[in-house]
Amino acid sequence: MKVQFVRFFSLFLLVALCSCESNLKDVQNIYKTTFVATGEADSINLKYTDSGQVKSTLQSLKMLDYSTAKNPFVEFPKGILVTLYDANHRTTTVKADKAISYKKTQVIDLIGNVKIVTHDGKILETNQLYFDQKNEWFFTEEPFKFNDGQGGFLEGVGIDFSKDFKVFNMQNNVGQVNNLD
Repeated sequence: MKVQFVRFFSLFLLVALCSCESNLKDVQNIYKTTFVATGEADSINLKYTDSGQVKSTLQSLKMLDYSTAKNPFVEFPKGILVTLYDANHRTTTVKADKAISYKKTQVIDLIGNVKIVTHDGKILETNQLYFDQKNEWFFTEEPFKFNDGQGGFLEGVGIDFSKDFKVFNMQNNVGQVNNLD
């Protein structure tokens, strides 16, 4: 009788331990944090206005808001088209396959087929470009091509420049400049 009780108790203990392991994994899974967007929008068309005038528009097929993350950001995983308007209603467009706007650093990461076209025909193309909103400064370490709209061009690897394309710092490039004004 004692032997049967010991065998039964051992079997019961083995079953209990196996089931506890499974329950322990379930409990651990409950406390795992997942990285999910706190907000999501489809087919957005945002307009920024100042004193009744449209200053810029942002269009995207999808926006994901991660504002509760440790380093909050907004992601546009299906691309963006930004149109900027100056005081004379002239436009500059910025396109990219994907964009991420980091709130704490105020840096926007433009990714994939990045293209900026200004009202006067300047075109910059690269695969990745960062924009420092606070300092109004663009920069990349990627290969780039720049056309000044008057027959001049620059291309190379690594560039940073002012938002109005008036100040350039280049690292490794070749090009032809026709007009220094």
